[in-house]
Amino acid sequence: MSLVDAPSFKASSAPVRSTALPAAAYVLSIAALPSHYAVSASSPSNAIHVFDKARLQNVQTLPGHGSSITALRSVPNIANAVAHALVSSGKDGTVKVWDERAGTVALHMTASSAGARRGLLSCDVSADGLSIAAGTELQGDDASILYWDPRSPVAPLRVHSSTHSDDITALHFYRPASSAVPNTGNLLLSASSDGLVCTSNADEADEDEAGVHVGNWGCSIAQAGWLHDRAGRPATWASSDMETFSVWTTELDRIQDVDIRQPSVHRQDLTWVTDYLIGCHNTLNPIGDTDNDLCLFAGSNEGDIALLTKSTFSDPDVPWHLQRTWTTGHAGIVRAALWDERNNILLTGGEDSRLNVWNAQGAEPVTSPSKPKRGSDMDVDEDEDISARKKRRA
Repeated sequence: MSLVDAPSFKASSAPVRSTALPAAAYVLSIAALPSHYAVSASSPSNAIHVFDKARLQNVQTLPGHGSSITALRSVPNIANAVAHALVSSGKDGTVKVWDERAGTVALHMTASSAGARRGLLSCDVSADGLSIAAGTELQGDDASILYWDPRSPVAPLRVHSSTHSDDITALHFYRPASSAVPNTGNLLLSASSDGLVCTSNADEADEDEAGVHVGNWGCSIAQAGWLHDRAGRPATWASSDMETFSVWTTELDRIQDVDIRQPSVHRQDLTWVTDYLIGCHNTLNPIGDTDNDLCLFAGSNEGDIALLTKSTFSDPDVPWHLQRTWTTGHAGIVRAALWDERNNILLTGGEDSRLNVWNAQGAEPVTSPSKPKRGSDMDVDEDEDISARKKRRA
């Protein structure tokens, strides 16, 4: 596999605006609200900071969770009662829907078993806002997907405990990308450290009947999500703890399986080497001649960010394209990237506590990075476990 710079490649070497979280907390995730951005922080605060979009000023701090925040999402509505809702989950065993204006919790759901709380690693809200799902850590022999009806949040509506056998690291409800795509029902994508990628009917109470498709990757999965072709038909992607990346059909047949660190560019005027996957984004406008909406945000040990695309995943020999880079804004691992396409900006946050705002399109001519090249005396240790570093302060 190979990586080539796109004909429209652009680079930016300085953020437009920048700020930092208090107490040297890591930026864990970023979510967009109509007038604000929400940022989840690591310990010691485990808080959620709300920033004004125009000035990037911290206008509010929500108390967050009692322990690590594991997911932060902005969703259009909850039960047709809360619009543009902010939802979070944590290892304290709770899912919270926040009233941003009041700075309080509007809905509170708790995962417990035999009176003890169960840590949550993932959560999402269905497209109609009538189902909330959360995935637990492995406790004993069980890892469960819990479903709540937000209109009655006191206890889970149902619990599925045999879909996965280890930590449930990702949950994503399917949201049609086009009105022309047939309704697939309330379909939930889940991924786990057990190596399985699954789709389930979230409205089916009988877990034996709820399973739709299962794919076995055979490695611990850290992230997963949906992608779509230009007609809006869905497929899925997943990434592992070892920085491998895969793409799956709707039926969860694997069609791509690569080490995301392999494709690189080495030229006198341009160098890019991927060290880890930050996350993926479904673009509103596929770039160039690509047949899909998937954009990968990759990071380097030095704190640089790149946007990678692939014109098609049906042919493994088709090269990846380096579309853009954003450099010298961070020092160390970048944890989160949010592409706000409507406002043409990219937000990034990392282990250096920085929250940066960039011009998403880039505006500068391509120049060789001024930092030390790979292989110099100042290199980061390539044998260090990047996945472990990214998790050490969750």
